Amino acid sequence: MAQKGVELEQESISCSICLDLLKDPVTIPCGHSYCMSCIKTHWDKEDEKRIYSCPQCRQTFTLRPVLGKNTMLADLVEQLKKTGLQAAPADHSYAGAEDVACDVCTGRKLKAVKSCLVCLVSYCEKHLQLHYDVPLLKKHKLVDPTNKLQENICSRHDEVMKMFCRTDQQCICYLCSVDEHKGHDTVSAAAERTERQRELELSRQQIQQRVQDREKDVKLLQQELEALNGSADKAVEDSEKIFIEMIRLVEKRSSGVKQQIRSQQETEVSRVKDLQEKLEQEITELKRKDAELKQLSHTEDHNQFLHNYPSLTPLSPSTHSSSINIRPLRYFEAVTAAVSEVRGRLQDVLTESETNISLTVTQVDVSLSQPEPKTREEFLTYSQEITLDPNTANKHLLLSEGNRKVTVMTEEQFYSSHPDRFTDHHQVLSGESLTGRCYWEVERRGDVDVAVAYQNISRAGNSYECVFGDNDKSWSLQCFENSYIFYYNSINTPVSGPVSFRVGVYLDHSAGVLSFYSVSDTMTLLHRVQTTFTQPLCAGVAIYYYDYGSTAEFCKLK
Repeated sequence: MAQKGVELEQESISCSICLDLLKDPVTIPCGHSYCMSCIKTHWDKEDEKRIYSCPQCRQTFTLRPVLGKNTMLADLVEQLKKTGLQAAPADHSYAGAEDVACDVCTGRKLKAVKSCLVCLVSYCEKHLQLHYDVPLLKKHKLVDPTNKLQENICSRHDEVMKMFCRTDQQCICYLCSVDEHKGHDTVSAAAERTERQRELELSRQQIQQRVQDREKDVKLLQQELEALNGSADKAVEDSEKIFIEMIRLVEKRSSGVKQQIRSQQETEVSRVKDLQEKLEQEITELKRKDAELKQLSHTEDHNQFLHNYPSLTPLSPSTHSSSINIRPLRYFEAVTAAVSEVRGRLQDVLTESETNISLTVTQVDVSLSQPEPKTREEFLTYSQEITLDPNTANKHLLLSEGNRKVTVMTEEQFYSSHPDRFTDHHQVLSGESLTGRCYWEVERRGDVDVAVAYQNISRAGNSYECVFGDNDKSWSLQCFENSYIFYYNSINTPVSGPVSFRVGVYLDHSAGVLSFYSVSDTMTLLHRVQTTFTQPLCAGVAIYYYDYGSTAEFCKLK
């Protein structure tokens, strides 16, 4: 019996915050005592609210109480220490400073296990039993213990806020709905929660779908990495075999080819890995957002749910398209083809002149798919400055404006002989080699062909092999006064669309897309080609021999 008395006395001089014997004990105005450092730390956390409370009885103080040492308690603690007694082990069933305490318990309070949204009271396991036994109390809404029950009380009418004003986007009580919120769009808090929950679930579905899409994209990129590396390895192997046959004469070039392939491989692998990393980061962020929404969706307190719901950051739109644009496996095959051709011609070429092997590495366009631009502003982001090569110009063509403008003349111009010149057709090619995505515009006066062609198109003579659109090495849009016709490989396709004197050309070399547009106040698609380009392209124009004075000018877009 005496031992029980000692335990009670020992409990009475323990701090309910740290659950240890009081250290520098202080007694606050409500009569409860704490370690000075414990209660200071507790009140420091409440400084922003400017209202200070007792961790046990929850009594509040507008002004922070001045703390003074309780000498009587201090002496009592020292006496207990001298007798060798220690504080009893912490009883984790009692409420600490950070716990929700039972509002019914007297004296030292037990931890609450549930809070009632009807009674607005938190209960320990013992005092909660009535809610399980009494039929009327069984209907009450019980939630996990919370210290925020008072937030459910209307500060104006001291009533439970069971309604929601959609007009003002806030929880209100019934009296508010017939008072200052009269005439507003009001519903029950439960109904509003149901509506917001539906929106939340929809957001979660969208996030989960995007996660699935991104995981699929990551898998495709991994497959692309394997295919790219395999193609590069095979190209290196084939190139080395061919160069070995040419022995020491081309050993230096062989090393150069190998280095270029590896450099391109490294560049493209780096691009793919960068994309993988971005997608994986997006997946992580989407999963984190999903977890945040899930946690909110499980909030049982309607008012707390509605209180937190507006603070949710909106789901940001995806910065990427939902699919990976995978091209047929043609990564480095052009290297092998180029080297094989050199091997066949090497003996003759070496006897004629020094030969530079131009190594063409097919650009590996591994990226999140990018649709064709829609507005002129979007097209201009790919604008390419085009200048015409005088060495390709027919002698009846006059170049001006920094070799951007061409005019057909009756008399021949003074050009030196050059193997790249078109001898019989009034045509000219650009000096730029075009790959990737690029866009340019041609301003015309008269009948003009706007074209693109491979660099190895025939130049000498009057055969179809030299004419834009009459072979498999060039594509041409013939622009007349009132109509258009598209030509490729001598096959003509009538083209409908508004006739303008400015034609826009969009090229996505890797995707095999070539599009012609009528440019005025708006962009109107005239004709689109979907093919596979095996070599870099040049821009070109042709002006009809009968139309002397007609011009075509490649516009400055930047």
